[in-house]
Amino acid sequence: MTKSSGEPRVVVTRNGPYLVSGALPLARQTIVADQEGGSQQWRESQPFPRQESYALCRCGHSGTKPFCDGTHKKIGFDGTETADRRPYREQAQLTEGPVLALSDAESLCAFARFCDPNGQVWSQVERTDETEVRTNFVRQVNNCPSGRLVAWDRATGKPIEHHLPLSIGVIEDPPEGVSGPLWLRGGIPVIAADGFAYEVRNRVTLCRCGASKHKPFCDGSHAAVKFRDSGAGG
Repeated sequence: MTKSSGEPRVVVTRNGPYLVSGALPLARQTIVADQEGGSQQWRESQPFPRQESYALCRCGHSGTKPFCDGTHKKIGFDGTETADRRPYREQAQLTEGPVLALSDAESLCAFARFCDPNGQVWSQVERTDETEVRTNFVRQVNNCPSGRLVAWDRATGKPIEHHLPLSIGVIEDPPEGVSGPLWLRGGIPVIAADGFAYEVRNRVTLCRCGASKHKPFCDGSHAAVKFRDSGAGG
């Protein structure tokens, strides 16, 4: 094995699983709702045994989810990658507030709904000169696992990104009764099946239900198809 094979990264295989290397920690990340049913915070649980490398299912039909068991071959899974390969900033629309700005690349939405509480982040950005609003805004935007939403400091022009450990989360969504995507955290390189290197970002979600129209990234289809990981424990 070459030294590079041990570097943290995720390689998308053609019509097959995600190959993970670099001993990346893997744990379930569960959406916790408030009393009104709005997405409020993340709860980490059920860490998987540490492995130097492993293969994660992306067809949605493995019997050993989140790991691959070869079922993609039996069902003839079509994992063709159709995601926009432009950098995030070229895909996103910018809304400027008095102190902070919000960029939004809607096609990346993973339907985690942290954007909704407190009047939605698109309204909050216009009131980021208010301390409480600004605090909620930054927290909610940073809880968006897909990185669809990014908060920006207008004074410095830099993104406000919370530190995330280099790790992968297996998302569970009890409020919707579904299992969500794979959450790549902390800046993990993703390599396409044809060798293209996607932009490295702090927050990225990869489809694991097999139904996304923007493979390899999640587009929220898991909610529509009612995807469930039978190994999930909530």
